[in-house]
Amino acid sequence: MSSSRSAHAAPVKKPKKARTIVGLVVLGLLVFVVAATAWVGIRGLQAKDALEAAVPLASAIQDQILAGDGDQAAKTAADVAEFAATARSRTSDPIWRGYELLPFLGPNLKAVRELSTVVDDVAQNAVTPLATLAGTLDLNAFKPVDGSIALQPLLDAQPPVKQANAALARATEDVNAINTDGVHDAVRDAVTRLQTVADDTAVTLDVMDRAVTLLPAMLGATEPRDYILLFQNPAELRSTGGIPGALALLHTDNGSIELTQQASSSSFPQYEAPVLPLSDATRSIYGDITGEFIQNVTMTPDFAETGALAREMWRLEFGLEATGVLSVDPVALSYLLDATGPITLATGDELTADNAVQLLLSDVYARYEVPAQQDAFFAVAAGAVFDAVKSGRADPTKLIAALARAGAEHRVLIWNADEAEQTVLAGTTLAGARPVSDDQTNRFGLFLNDGTGAKMDLYLDVATALGQQTCRKDLRPQYALEVTLSNTAPADAATSLPAYVTGGGAYDVPLGSIKTVVSAYGTPELQNLGLTRDGAEAPYHPATDATYPVSTIAIELAPGESTVLRFNWLGPEPFSGELELRSTPLIALHDTSSLDFKC
Repeated sequence: MSSSRSAHAAPVKKPKKARTIVGLVVLGLLVFVVAATAWVGIRGLQAKDALEAAVPLASAIQDQILAGDGDQAAKTAADVAEFAATARSRTSDPIWRGYELLPFLGPNLKAVRELSTVVDDVAQNAVTPLATLAGTLDLNAFKPVDGSIALQPLLDAQPPVKQANAALARATEDVNAINTDGVHDAVRDAVTRLQTVADDTAVTLDVMDRAVTLLPAMLGATEPRDYILLFQNPAELRSTGGIPGALALLHTDNGSIELTQQASSSSFPQYEAPVLPLSDATRSIYGDITGEFIQNVTMTPDFAETGALAREMWRLEFGLEATGVLSVDPVALSYLLDATGPITLATGDELTADNAVQLLLSDVYARYEVPAQQDAFFAVAAGAVFDAVKSGRADPTKLIAALARAGAEHRVLIWNADEAEQTVLAGTTLAGARPVSDDQTNRFGLFLNDGTGAKMDLYLDVATALGQQTCRKDLRPQYALEVTLSNTAPADAATSLPAYVTGGGAYDVPLGSIKTVVSAYGTPELQNLGLTRDGAEAPYHPATDATYPVSTIAIELAPGESTVLRFNWLGPEPFSGELELRSTPLIALHDTSSLDFKC
């Protein structure tokens, strides 16, 4: 019987040499994985240490620049750049990039690499050039000498500021693009912190870039300029602040600044028709009077229209066509006085940061009964502040801070007749345009115009709240702006206040009462749902201003009386961003609170 191989015969064993090779390969792979993991871990820790070391130094640079220690700021910036370069190099090698493909760990490594890249870009292209610039600049170089500002430091600052601005704009876009889904909380927090810093810094640098670009031209670097300066008086409200009771003409030439002429509202007549064609929206909401009285050119919230009207009125009366129009108010002057220190006026009054608003908007009416005398006093005070700034007595750091604060509060506005120069200001608070929304923020507007024909807005208190709710099945959100107006005048205002303050009943407004025309602007895509007053529907004037839905209502309040208006709009689609309000800059500003309401 022939023999046969068993069905359960033992498998053929691999040669010992083959098993050894396989084992060595597996062992080699294990060693590589362990080594690579250690490599990534060690380099990750090095990157973390470098980034953490850079953070306090970045803050130190700001302090050193503000302290005027530009040399030390430049040295610190070099250290920041070195740390940032280290973090980037430690997170950009092939092994690190390979580990980014792994689940769980990979998204964290990718986010850290992208974070390090952004920080390095900012350090090399924003922090370093700005710190170097600070090392070569002395803020005192910007102080006027004999009425002139040196233009060369501004011109020298243009390239590094433009480079830094571009880097911050790029960084803002890049850091916002980092995907933080599924990453560790520490990584997500680091990205969020960088997003906040980049966004805030980008705004500041953008303003700086525009300033060093535009200022030399406005100061007459290439040709002499003439600017009309409006002093808006918020005691009699207009959309962008108040009536232009006093005006002046500024002449600039190669850095020199001269106040060459002063005027008041009484220098201008009532024109029979608007001096320039008004838009249909302006005529509908604010009336032809916007273009017929110098006191009313600020009724529109569009300062470009205001500027063009004021420029034309000045040309008609004085024969000069100005380059542009500037605007400030007494609160802005009080900020400047913090930089110049107290000023003694020709009247013997001492004007300070603490008493300027009270003196210019209240005491002057008790002292002078004739409007022309009041305007003259205001012009003298404004001229004295201008002379103090021009003389170089202002602390440059405080002066910059004062102008920045006034600008942020919409108390300083600029319109250039040259469209290219005005484009530089587009999107800034200085341009005085209608509020512009974006993907992250819906911006509403609240603009107030006095209807009393007097100075009773000294006693007008305004509180605002803004909110959003979604109650519809189609998820279209409803927005509401709540405005509380209060007349804080004394009960005996009719007899205790001067007629020039109360209006004397000239416009059929009872003595002591305040009449205010309130215009609320939704964002362009919203549907106007009207308004309520003290919870009940109220008649109002609906309109559209440059695609913005507008609701306007006139309110009259007796001393001690308050009322609550609620303006309502319907949005086209769900929105999860922020809500902001831009409003007429009152004498005293209030923060807009969050409004919680029911649909």
